[in-house]
Amino acid sequence: MHSKQYTNPFFIFFLTLPTGISQGFVTVALPYLLTQNGFPVAEAAAIIAIGFSANLWRFLWGPVVDISLSLKKWFWIGLLVCTASLLLLCFTPFNVKGKLLLTIIVFASQVAGTFMLLPVNGFMAKCIEENKKGKASGWYQAGSLVGVGLGGGAGLWLATHYTVVIAGIVLCAASVVFALVILLIKDVPHEKEKTLFHEIAGMGKDVFAMIKVPVALFVIILIMMPIGTGAAANLWSAIAQDWKTGADTVALVTGILSGLISAAGCIAGGFIIDRWGNWVAYLGSGTLCALVTFIMAIMPFQPAVYIAGVLTYTFGIGLINAAFTSVILFAIGKKHVATKYSLLASLGNLPVVYMTAFDGWAHDKYNSKYMLMLEAITGILFVIIFIIILRQMMRKKLVPATVVHV
Repeated sequence: MHSKQYTNPFFIFFLTLPTGISQGFVTVALPYLLTQNGFPVAEAAAIIAIGFSANLWRFLWGPVVDISLSLKKWFWIGLLVCTASLLLLCFTPFNVKGKLLLTIIVFASQVAGTFMLLPVNGFMAKCIEENKKGKASGWYQAGSLVGVGLGGGAGLWLATHYTVVIAGIVLCAASVVFALVILLIKDVPHEKEKTLFHEIAGMGKDVFAMIKVPVALFVIILIMMPIGTGAAANLWSAIAQDWKTGADTVALVTGILSGLISAAGCIAGGFIIDRWGNWVAYLGSGTLCALVTFIMAIMPFQPAVYIAGVLTYTFGIGLINAAFTSVILFAIGKKHVATKYSLLASLGNLPVVYMTAFDGWAHDKYNSKYMLMLEAITGILFVIIFIIILRQMMRKKLVPATVVHV
């Protein structure tokens, strides 16, 4: 491929913004709006968890994207459904009786978001120069996180100062504008020589071979456990009133500030990985998130504590996002990389789903204080368990020394 046909890594930032905006509205603005309209925190958390669970299944339609239509066509389809479902959500009344319809729309919107990310992954693999893929990965994470900040913060501010409908219209318009960068990228046709059967068969063989490697199996189990899940972030807006925090502050803190700080956490996480290794980064980040929630639980419930706690927690999420990507790349090897990465990333989203639902249940069963304590205790317990397992694996030389710096 001639150099002028390569894609500028910076374009990836704009292509991931629309998915981030949709996710941000669902995980930040929506919980606040639902609880303000009479939803118990547990029910709001269940809706968010089901919506987020779309990330668990994207590996299923990954092969479909690879062998049918071009990457641009799939991106446009994803954008159309993603913006339409977000708009429909904003036109749907937020009342408890309509929670089933709300849940379906939320889930559909997040499935559509994954159909936008899959072709972006394809562009990164096939249209970015090898020596610039690191930059592309950074812009990929940054676009997603900033998008979440915009969708959550700007969406909540617009909904509380104007109407939810106006918020939806503005966010969808912004998503379309950002997505127009796709016009500057050369399209990639689908792989005509491959069939769905061969893709799935090849994936199955490679995945089976992967899980027979002890350290890869360790990584798979590790990312499915409740360590640094960031589940509380999906409920910060819903429980903000416990810290006597106003809507504008919630919009700013859980929105754009969280987006920027989590992006900074990703950068810092990359440095920690290079300096101390994957396991220190992953387990250390999980410990930080657990400590923040515990400290917030025992501190006075005041706005300043909420602001400092949420932003520190968000930084921890950025750290573990970087470590999460790193341990998966280590586990998957170099065959069927896209499919295996998608599969492990899906599994890695499982604890976010069940911990979001668990946090919602704990809040309504007890209160915010005990919800945070339970998340912290659960996280620390599993960090200790995996440190013990990791050290045993190191003694048996099942973990390469080049990957571990503990």
